Amino acid sequence: MANHVSALKRVRQTETKTAVNRANRSRVRGSLRALREAIQKGDVKAAGEQYRATASALDKSVQKGILHKNTASRYKSRLNARVKALSTKTAA
Repeated sequence: MANHVSALKRVRQTETKTAVNRANRSRVRGSLRALREAIQKGDVKAAGEQYRATASALDKSVQKGILHKNTASRYKSRLNARVKALSTKTAA
């Protein structure tokens, strides 16, 4: 266990940052899960709305350092392709 004052402060800071990072990561994962469920159900309108929310969550996670920008871009590209395929399938 830390004995120095600076080390004790570092422990407190690490706990705070860990909680913030965990909350941000959970928000992104929950948003991705909700979008995948909307796509699975075949609800075009809900999937479109959820895609916008998910894309925003992914962009915010990049700003906060949770995801790399290329990773978020890849997620958005693949999810958008699935939403588009869903909308064209139901329109046809």
